Amino acid sequence: MDIVHDLQAIAAQEKALVFPHFDADRAWQVGGSLHEIAKARSLALVVDIRTFGQPLFLSALDGATPDNVDWARRKGNVVAQFRRSSYAVGLRLQQSASTLADKHGLASADYAAHGGAFPLIVSHAGVIGSVTVSGLPQRGDHELVVEALCTHLGLDYGKLALAKV
Repeated sequence: MDIVHDLQAIAAQEKALVFPHFDADRAWQVGGSLHEIAKARSLALVVDIRTFGQPLFLSALDGATPDNVDWARRKGNVVAQFRRSSYAVGLRLQQSASTLADKHGLASADYAAHGGAFPLIVSHAGVIGSVTVSGLPQRGDHELVVEALCTHLGLDYGKLALAKV
């Protein structure tokens, strides 16, 4: 995996994956879609969609654990703090050989700079929340969210996907 390339690709994803509007109904559509994808692929994971301060969708598939719920919360907190993908934040920290605690004073009990939380971006409003998946390796969590967002926004996932490793 090339960190620089992944960071460039994530920046392109964040620029492209913008909703014209977002509401509770759309959260359920996106969340339900992620749930069905995970179920079809027999993935044990948690799906969490929230605007800042308000949960809109939470689903745990068979095999998911309470730890997955907590990881989703902590990764979503990273998006709330930085308005960037939790994977991008984690890769930047990896580049600088630092941690959220060292660089920003953020406790690991509440923040996890690991892939899987993607900013929920609305045109003319900016980042209003996050779409998070927890249960796969972090790059897989990130890409599953991107795949689902591409589907809902009518974009070609193949053009926005991270390079295969």
